[in-house]
Amino acid sequence: MRSLLTLIIVGSLSAFAGSARLKELVEVQGSRDNALLGYGLVVGLTNTGDTEQVLFTMQSVAGMLGRLGVRVDPREIRSRNVAAVMVTAKLPTFTRAGSTLDVTISSMGNARSLQGGTLLMTPLTAADGLAYAVAQGPVQVGGFDVNGGFASIRKNTPTSGTIPSGATVEKTVTPSLTTGVLVLRLKKADFTNAARIAAAIDGAIGTPTAKALDSAAVEVTLPAGEKDQPVLFLSKLEALTIEVDQRAKVVVSERTGTIVMGENVKLRPAAVTHGGLRISISTQFAVSQPPAFAASGQTVVTPMQQATAQEQQRAAVAMPAASSVDDLVKALNAIGAPPRDLIAILQALKAVGSLDADLEVM
Repeated sequence: MRSLLTLIIVGSLSAFAGSARLKELVEVQGSRDNALLGYGLVVGLTNTGDTEQVLFTMQSVAGMLGRLGVRVDPREIRSRNVAAVMVTAKLPTFTRAGSTLDVTISSMGNARSLQGGTLLMTPLTAADGLAYAVAQGPVQVGGFDVNGGFASIRKNTPTSGTIPSGATVEKTVTPSLTTGVLVLRLKKADFTNAARIAAAIDGAIGTPTAKALDSAAVEVTLPAGEKDQPVLFLSKLEALTIEVDQRAKVVVSERTGTIVMGENVKLRPAAVTHGGLRISISTQFAVSQPPAFAASGQTVVTPMQQATAQEQQRAAVAMPAASSVDDLVKALNAIGAPPRDLIAILQALKAVGSLDADLEVM
C-alpha cells in the first residue's frame, strides 16, 4: 500500500505546478517526424546469416553483384554470411542535407544473428516513394546467439540492431513559415487549453492575432513587423507560460500493479466489499505393505489428493466522497487491499459511476 500512496502523491505534485511553457504544449503544424524505410543487405556475418532456403536474400545478392559487373546465378549461392534486413529511421522536419540519423536494422529471413555485420548502402524512402537518406555502416547488436551442437545460449534479440548516425540525409523537408499565418497544433487536444493559449498570445502581442480553431489547433496571424522574421516571433511565443488544465485520469497497469492518479480525480460515495477465495490441493502418499513373513505380495504406494477451499471474510467498507487525491488515497487505504486488487476495485467504481475520471488500463 505504501507504494500506491507514493505513486499517487508523485502524480499530484507534478500536476500541482499547473503551468507549462508553450513550447511543451504545441508544435507548428507541418513540423513532425517522417518515417523512412529501406531494404538492404548485411554482410560480414560469421555463418549466422540467411540460409539458401531464403530465396529473396540470394536473389538480392545476385542483383547486387550484377550491378557491380559480376554475373552469378542465385541458385548457386551458398553463403551464410549475408542477411536481408529492413532499415527504418525517422526524419525530423527542418533537417538539412548532410545531417545524420540513427537507423534500426531488423532481419527478414532466418538469420541467427547480425552481430559483426555491416549494412551495405541502402536508400531510405518515405511514403511518397522518394529517397531522403542513405544508410550504411557497422551494425551494433545488443545480444548474441551461440550454438554449439546440442547446446545454445541466446541473450536479448541478436536479429536486430542499430547504427548510430548511420544514415546521411540527402533531401530536406522544410515547411514554409513565411505565409504570414501559422497554425499551432496542440500535442493534447483540449478546448480549455486552446482558448488559454490564444488568450496568452493576444496578451503578449497586444493585438488580437490568435484564434482557437478547435481543441487541437490555434491559428496565429503574424503582425506586420514580424512576417519577415517568423523564427524570432515563434521563439518569443515558446517562452509564454500557460496555465494548463488537465483531464481527470487514472492510469493502471495490471502487469506491474502500478496505479497513478491525476490531481482532478474525484470519488462519489460508494460501498465496497472485497474478498478472496484461496484453494489449495495437497498430495499425501499411502503405503500398503504385505504381512510379515508373507510368501507373496509387494509394497504399493498410492497417492491421495485432498483439496481445501478457504474464503476470506471481509466486511463492506463505506467509501465517502473524495474531492482531492489525498482523500481518495485515504479511502482506498481503508479497503486494505493490495495494489493489484485495487485495480479491479477502481474498474468497478468506474462501472457504477462513482469514479469521476478517465480510467486507462495499460
